[in-house]
Amino acid sequence: MSRRVYLDHNASTPVHPEVVAEMLPYFGERFGNPSSVHGFGREARAGVDTARERVARFLGAAPDEVVFTSGGTESDNMALKGIAFARGRGHFITSKIEHHAVLRAAQWLETQGFAVTYVGVDGHGMVDPDEVERALRPDTIGISIMHANSEIGTIQPIAAIGRLARERGIPFHVDAVQTFGKLEFDVDAVGIDLLSFSSHKIYGPKGIAGLYIRKGTKMVSVQHGGEHERRRRAGTENVPGIVGFGKAVEIRGRDMKDEHARLTALRDRLWDGIRARVPEVRLNGHPTERLPGTANLGYRGVESESIVLGLDLKGIGVSAGSACTSGSVEPSYVLVAMGVPLEWAMGAVRHSLGRSTTAEDIDYVVESVEPIVRKLRAVMPVGAA
Repeated sequence: MSRRVYLDHNASTPVHPEVVAEMLPYFGERFGNPSSVHGFGREARAGVDTARERVARFLGAAPDEVVFTSGGTESDNMALKGIAFARGRGHFITSKIEHHAVLRAAQWLETQGFAVTYVGVDGHGMVDPDEVERALRPDTIGISIMHANSEIGTIQPIAAIGRLARERGIPFHVDAVQTFGKLEFDVDAVGIDLLSFSSHKIYGPKGIAGLYIRKGTKMVSVQHGGEHERRRRAGTENVPGIVGFGKAVEIRGRDMKDEHARLTALRDRLWDGIRARVPEVRLNGHPTERLPGTANLGYRGVESESIVLGLDLKGIGVSAGSACTSGSVEPSYVLVAMGVPLEWAMGAVRHSLGRSTTAEDIDYVVESVEPIVRKLRAVMPVGAA
């Protein structure tokens, strides 16, 4: 194997060396419980407080509006269920292409007597704010629309949806797991009341994430126990993880603008190179309103898993849809919601670039894809008609 190229950064990222260095003392000499009042505990608490301040500054929020959780899934569940049970009954609006953490939480709320409207998307995977407005009801108690989809990278018009929610006093939740640390936005300016974000998508450790909760947002806790996180999320804090997360956020604040421009250029180099070499390939997602490092390409008449495995043999890591649904033989529910024809949807491959990606990596991927697709089409001609 001549080269190893990782293009699955939307699934997870390698921990930044500076993050590892910041975390290490909290596995050893700074091991205290941050709830303890003695010096060992105060050392740990100081690390947590510094991280919380870094995250809050990045969001344009107050530190006491940031709650640390175990992952984006917990943050999404905490947001939807916290809003719902604070009100007892009512109606939610979300979209058909949300992460399963939102979709399945919403479906579970339906079993508890809540009503949910799942708005559709256009052919680029974009939610129409007018459709959200048409879905509003007098008993609407929450709106949850993701900032950008992990599979196709389409960036949603959350500012317009936020205005609709704010005008009506409806809590607005945004799953920003794929955009936090990649795109600039201010929670107050956009009108966001709750925001989910995660560490391992921005070169921080796994097992730690966060939920921004605007002051005054009516919520109930869904995890009970001690007094941690201002009684909003019980459980001893993951101090090393929180410290690492805070450092990762600080680094993103420093590097994000330059990285945005670099990854956009590399993403476009990938798409231009592949479409010049491979016939019958399409870009899934919005052509411009898209994450800088995400290119979801559909190859007509080829199964995506076969392309993924072929590239893996060349040392290239890509994804057939989102990581949470890999292994499924069904087409991506996101592409189905967009109306992508089956013969294209079954051949969708996601390439997600990151800080280690180079132009040489992209050129190697472009050179590797064409013979793989050509051979697969030669033995799988059925869908090529």
